[in-house]
Amino acid sequence: MNYYNAKEINAPFLFGQDLAELILSNKKDSQPIVILCIGTDRATGDCLGPLIGTNLLLNHVQVTIYGTLIEPVHAVNLTMILDQIKHTHPDAFLIAIDACLGTKEHIGYITLEQGGLYPGESINKELPCVGDIAITGIVNRAMKSNFLILQSTRLHIVMNLANAISSGICFALKETMIGKELSII
Repeated sequence: MNYYNAKEINAPFLFGQDLAELILSNKKDSQPIVILCIGTDRATGDCLGPLIGTNLLLNHVQVTIYGTLIEPVHAVNLTMILDQIKHTHPDAFLIAIDACLGTKEHIGYITLEQGGLYPGESINKELPCVGDIAITGIVNRAMKSNFLILQSTRLHIVMNLANAISSGICFALKETMIGKELSII
């Protein structure tokens, strides 16, 4: 797992370079990229995914996006959305994005790794593992009352992470997907 401090000016570039490398080394040429931005706008700490999905739409990225502020993907509809992705994009290369809780030292950091993530794990939700690549933003520290922690997370931290992750994804997609067709869900 790689960590990037979103407060550092070169974090989006470094993150984007590593993301492009992961995509190029793991995605088959025939696979479309689908980005799944998980979270809800009903809790400040959990709105990272929908903010990123919305940012990517505004930047006209050339991939399919699920999960925006208008149509979030969260615990209630995740299974239905995953079924929709499997039906609509059966061979998709899935990049999953979610907020997470971590140590105090890692608040404001981006993580990137090959493989999936477990949405809702910090609040004891049992949801399926999703993604070929996992991106998380550490929005606050894990404690006993994680649900309350997500409710009281500073928006500034979430916005800083969302902007850095969105910029890095845009960079990575330009490096790997020039000339592909735009599709937004």
